[in-house]
Amino acid sequence: MFADTSYDALSMDDIARQAHVAKGLIYYYFQSKRGYYLAIIQDSVTDLVTLAASGHELPPVDRVQRTIDRYLRYAEHNQAAYRTIVSGGVGFDTEVHAIRDGVREAIVATIAEGAYGRADITPLARMGLLAWVCGVEGTTLEWIDRPELPRETMCELLVKGLGGALRAIEDLDPAYPAPEAARQGA
Repeated sequence: MFADTSYDALSMDDIARQAHVAKGLIYYYFQSKRGYYLAIIQDSVTDLVTLAASGHELPPVDRVQRTIDRYLRYAEHNQAAYRTIVSGGVGFDTEVHAIRDGVREAIVATIAEGAYGRADITPLARMGLLAWVCGVEGTTLEWIDRPELPRETMCELLVKGLGGALRAIEDLDPAYPAPEAARQGA
């Protein structure tokens, strides 16, 4: 509901009616409409972060491919939640933006761990990875609005884009060599 209607336009009665619960139950668990809204956003982003951080048993290329495919599936099947996470909801909301920024940092740290064996990276490497993550968000928003490409093609495009970002980081800072798969164009 929050993805399609402005925060101010929704009442607690609307939310309770849609959830098929008493309004008092929402107040009991979340104290306010704001608390409920932030809990929904946090729950949605937890799913995305869990996807990005899982699969350590897989070879790196397979892990990246699987993670991006699951990311796209999440966006495809949870479009309203995805839009709210990435765009910060209807209007500007500093707390939602902070949650979104936390997700971005978690994804950057996960990629850095996989590519470089550590999450503590230089500002240049962080910015290169962050640029890729932000590009994925914008591209995914466009794709769910106009799904002209199959998910498999989108996934391959994003995987190759990550390889390009890793190679660009290496070109600018040789202390951060791209993994072998990224050098081979994967």
